[in-house]
Amino acid sequence: MFQLRYQTHHLSSTQSALPDLEELPSSAQDAFSFCKDWLAGKDRFVQATSGSTGTPKLQQITRQQLEASARATGAFFGVDSEFKLLCCLNPAYIAGKMMLVRALVWDCEITLVEPNSDPLASQEEPFDLVAMVPLQVETSLSSPSSLEKLKAIQTVLIGGAPLSYSLNKALSKEGIAAWQTFGMTETVSHIALAPIGTGELIYEALPGVEIGVSENQCLWIQSPMSGTEKIQTNDTIELQSKNSFVWLGRADFVVNSGGIKLFPEQLEKKINPWMSERYPGVSYFFFGEADDRLGQRLVLHVEGEASQLNLESLEKELKKLLGKFEVPKKINILPQFTYTATGKINRPETAKQP
Repeated sequence: MFQLRYQTHHLSSTQSALPDLEELPSSAQDAFSFCKDWLAGKDRFVQATSGSTGTPKLQQITRQQLEASARATGAFFGVDSEFKLLCCLNPAYIAGKMMLVRALVWDCEITLVEPNSDPLASQEEPFDLVAMVPLQVETSLSSPSSLEKLKAIQTVLIGGAPLSYSLNKALSKEGIAAWQTFGMTETVSHIALAPIGTGELIYEALPGVEIGVSENQCLWIQSPMSGTEKIQTNDTIELQSKNSFVWLGRADFVVNSGGIKLFPEQLEKKINPWMSERYPGVSYFFFGEADDRLGQRLVLHVEGEASQLNLESLEKELKKLLGKFEVPKKINILPQFTYTATGKINRPETAKQP
C-alpha cells in the first residue's frame, strides 16, 4: 500500500491529514504537494529541466507519461508492492519526482529524507530501491555505517552525472547492485540502464522503449514515457543491438580540431584512472574553444589551485595516455567550476570563465 513518510508525517490517501507545509523544508513541501495532487487525480504537471546543456526550461508532462516510466522500471526489475523505497533526491526535479511516482504506481511505501551528501546515515531500516547521485554514493562508500546500508539495498540507481573511474571501481569491489541510468527530463527520467561492473557500460533500453540512430549517429528514442513523438537527442551512441548501446558523448560537446572529431567524454575515460589516483576528488573536463588555425582547439579544464597541481607531470602523463591529436592544446586551472541546480558541471558556462 502506498505511503509517503517524512519524519513523523505520513500520507497515504486524499483523506490523510497534511502537515503544515510551511513548517517543512522545501523538498518535503514539494513531495507532499505532488503526492496530494496525484492522489486527487491531477493529470498534468510542469517540470523544470536540469539546464546541464543549456538554459533550464519548463515543460509539461502528463500523468500517463509518468505512469509509463514507473511501469517500465518496475517491469525491468520485477518489483512488487512489498518494495520499500527511499527518496533522497529533490522532488522539484524529475529524478526525485519519479521516485514518488514509482511508489504511487507500484503501491508501495516510500521514505523521504532531505537531500544531502549522506542520506543513509539517518536511516535504520533497509530499503529495496533508491536513486542517488554520484556524490551521495561516494559519501556512503566512505562511511562504514552507510556502506553497510548501501550494500543491503537490492537496487541502487545512479544518475545525474557519469561515474568516475574510482567510484565505478569501488562499487564493483563492494559488490553493490548498482545501475547507471540514461535519460533526461524530456523522456521522464531514464529510458535505459547499465549494470555497473568492471567492463564498459552497456545500456539496455527499458521495456516498451524503441531506440535507433540518426545519420550523424545520434540516439533517437520513441517510448510511452516520452509521448507519441520521436525524440532526437544530441547523444552520440554506438548500437550494440536493437535495444542496447554504448554512450560516446554529447554531439554538441564534440570538438572538431583541424578536421578531427574528438569526443570529450571518451577522452575523460582514458585519463580517469590516472587522474583518480593522482588527484582524487578533483573535477575536470575537456571542452573546445575557437582557434583561428584549427577551427577549435581542445582544452582541459581542471578545478583546483595551480599550487596543488603539478602541471609538468600532468602534461607529460596526458601525452602517454592520449593519442597524438587528443592531447589538449591548453590546460585551464579554475578555482571553482559552475554547476547546475542538480549538481552537474555546466561545461559551457565554466568554459567561459577567464
